Amino acid sequence: MKFSENWLRSHVPTSASRDELSAVLTAIGLEVEEVTALGDGLDHVVVARIVEAQRHPEADRLQVCRVDAGQGELLQIVCGAPNARPGLVAPLAMVGAQIGELKIKPAKLRGVESNGMLCSAKELGLDNDASGLLELPDDAPVGQALVDYLGLPDASIEIKLTPNRADCFSVRGIAYDVAAAAHSEVRPFAAAPVAAVGSRELSIQLAAGADAPRYLGRVIEGVNAAASTPLWMAERLRRSGVRPVSLLVDITQYVMLELGQPMHAYDLGTLKGSIAVRRSRAGETTTLLDSREVVLDDSFLVVTDADRPVGLAGLMGGFDSRVTDATTDVFLEAAHFAPAAIMGRGRKLGLHTDAGHRFERGVDPALPRTAIEYATRLVLDLAGGTPSPVTEAVRAEDLPQPATILLRRARITRVLGIRIDDAEVERILRALGMDVVAAGEGWQVTAPSRRFDIAIEEDLIEELARIHGYEQIPTTLPGGASRVAMPTETVLDTLSVRRQLVARDLQETINYAFVDAALLSQWQLTEGLVPLANPLSAELAVMRPSLLPGLVATLGRNAARQQGRVRLFEVGRVFAQQAGDGQPAPLETTRVAAAVCGDAETVQWGLPARKVDFHDLKGDLESLAAASGAVLAFEPSQRPYGHPARSAEVLRDGAVIGWIGQIHPRLAKALDLDVDVYAVELDLAGLSARQLPRAGELSRFPAVRRDLAFLVPEQVSWAALAATVRQAAGPLLREVNLFDRYVGQGVEPGFKSLAMGLILQDKSRTLTDRDVEAVVAEAVTAIEREHHARIRG
Repeated sequence: MKFSENWLRSHVPTSASRDELSAVLTAIGLEVEEVTALGDGLDHVVVARIVEAQRHPEADRLQVCRVDAGQGELLQIVCGAPNARPGLVAPLAMVGAQIGELKIKPAKLRGVESNGMLCSAKELGLDNDASGLLELPDDAPVGQALVDYLGLPDASIEIKLTPNRADCFSVRGIAYDVAAAAHSEVRPFAAAPVAAVGSRELSIQLAAGADAPRYLGRVIEGVNAAASTPLWMAERLRRSGVRPVSLLVDITQYVMLELGQPMHAYDLGTLKGSIAVRRSRAGETTTLLDSREVVLDDSFLVVTDADRPVGLAGLMGGFDSRVTDATTDVFLEAAHFAPAAIMGRGRKLGLHTDAGHRFERGVDPALPRTAIEYATRLVLDLAGGTPSPVTEAVRAEDLPQPATILLRRARITRVLGIRIDDAEVERILRALGMDVVAAGEGWQVTAPSRRFDIAIEEDLIEELARIHGYEQIPTTLPGGASRVAMPTETVLDTLSVRRQLVARDLQETINYAFVDAALLSQWQLTEGLVPLANPLSAELAVMRPSLLPGLVATLGRNAARQQGRVRLFEVGRVFAQQAGDGQPAPLETTRVAAAVCGDAETVQWGLPARKVDFHDLKGDLESLAAASGAVLAFEPSQRPYGHPARSAEVLRDGAVIGWIGQIHPRLAKALDLDVDVYAVELDLAGLSARQLPRAGELSRFPAVRRDLAFLVPEQVSWAALAATVRQAAGPLLREVNLFDRYVGQGVEPGFKSLAMGLILQDKSRTLTDRDVEAVVAEAVTAIEREHHARIRG
């Protein structure tokens, strides 16, 4: 929200300086983001009129002007502005003025004397318009100091508002907060009803239920829409970040900025019947003020005449019914729309408007009457016309009603830790516009209808805290005994997971939990998605079902910026739609994922350069699994985003807990990745569960090793072979290790040679050759039987 400092001060008298006012606003929660001073240092700048303008004899783009500055005799000024012309009233910097870094002195330009400088708005620091001289109204008093005429000095103040403070999207709303903090009072606002002279009315029907419970309209005939916007109004609009357009549009903008009520003006001559507010129909089209034709679904509210949409309620008016300089009869609109009916509708159309920004946060339901009377008075004063009666349609039962809240003295002290005097409590609440009635244990407080954020007792206490001053609340330690909960040792905590991955030379990244549905389609992750009802943008419209799309996208952005070795990981939640009656909440699962590409090691002289591969990432995974004592198994994977020969399902205790492998080359190409990317993703709960360590007896007897080499069909995995050995060998087997894999001369096609070492040991005795041979025989028989393998000769 941007506004003029002087405009604010016209609503609330305060002796605070500009810096003090900014500090007060920030202290009470209306954070000041920027203060732009206007009109400082404009001494010796006056209102002047160009009497004559002739082309410079030595320069086609310059003019020699004779200027009346109210001094009796005309000044000669050389000017290069394209709009310099006889009769134009513009600011003149006299000799001796300081404009920015420029000191105005008598000068000669191409041999012609110049005694001053005619100025643009940008040169004066009043606007960014440098296209020509700042054009002032013809009736501006020549010779008057510009700062006096424009109401300077002033400042444009921009504040950052939280979504719950919709009441501060107006100058008058901010004034209440300033009055409370500065021990002042908001000046009364005069918006007396305008007596009806004409009799023309448009009937209004409300057909959208609680979404549109109030709508007011008024016909004003015989207006001069081509009249100029007065300077005082135009300047207040500019200093609030709004560029003046035309008088009728500027009046509606002015009322919105001052009071907070969005309004719209229709050209009455373009309307064909009664006005109605209803839900749009799927496929219905309308052309907006910005000339864009939009196709609507059934979630929008539309304003219609004779059932023809003439505007999107709460967002933007229609092109065909807009006011122009040729408009003579106007229909003014002021309404209340429920926030839920406007929320997110603009984003569906890529549309952001000041009206929509306010309505989706909540506009005072009692304000439309005041706003339409105020706007009527401005129209009559500035453009003339004959007003008709105000027509109102209202569904009183659907209007939000402020509740009366009991505020207890004891509760204030308990929540804030300090006691605030009764008189100060009442002063603060009344200054904020609340109705306060003393009760036995405190007060009965009714918030004004503009304060949607006041619903419970703690909301009132928060108001007291921020206005009384957070610095007045002492810092104290909480009292009472605290219960210390020891972390369980049966789960590897998330911090340890992160530390282990960092120790493996991976860097943590944090990605959005929302992703683009088109990206998920590329990954073929389209089942059970959770779409957002109110997305920030089309690219962030779906909750992520996997960490990998976002993580690999981050890796790709790094790789595209000449990072030759990228190693990233993320710990975060993924979301999936649950089946069930109604709309059950999405299932949230915490996962850990990593993605790597490029060189396996940093550049060094001690090792040959090579690219990272599947086994490098598998080593990182097994290191992480060792931290929880997990024993992992791997099976071939057929996931569509994985390389069919270089990816695997990760299992623990027979259950799949994740995936590891190379991203499919086809997917990598679609993602513009020109490197091989290896990734892993696991359910954190399945990985981090661990058994408590138990002490056991160490055998005092020697271990025996036997090495075996088998010719095994190529499709048989080592994991399957090892599982068979463990089952067949029985309790004497301590370890089974693969120490060689060979394919080549001496091994027939379709087979591979796997050499393993069996470590045997007993706790009670030394094993004999007969014991060892019996175990080996069982293992050989089982492997030959189950895997069609044979001992390699």
